[in-house]
Amino acid sequence: MSNKSKRFPPEFRDRAACMVLEEEENHPSRWSAVMIIAPKLDIHPDTLSKWTRLHERANAPAVSDLPDRETIRQLERENRELRPANEILRKASAYFAEGELDRIFRP
Repeated sequence: MSNKSKRFPPEFRDRAACMVLEEEENHPSRWSAVMIIAPKLDIHPDTLSKWTRLHERANAPAVSDLPDRETIRQLERENRELRPANEILRKASAYFAEGELDRIFRP
């Protein structure tokens, strides 16, 4: 018995991964889709799962290609700048609210 693994062409691997991604919508999890498709293609489920992950990584958009990346950076920077200001206002509001209560309830 040969211990040599089967070699599949890259086109076959990509098509198998696409089949999993398409079938995933009809199943509760990716693994259940893999378990349906793997026997039909005579592939071990772990192998098909690995191919699917590799296919997703290879076809994922680069972070720099995302349209809102600069907007996100700008908002994160603004968030970092506003946190200390909000903390100061929170502490000050407690002080002013305390003074306001004294004035309201003063006999």
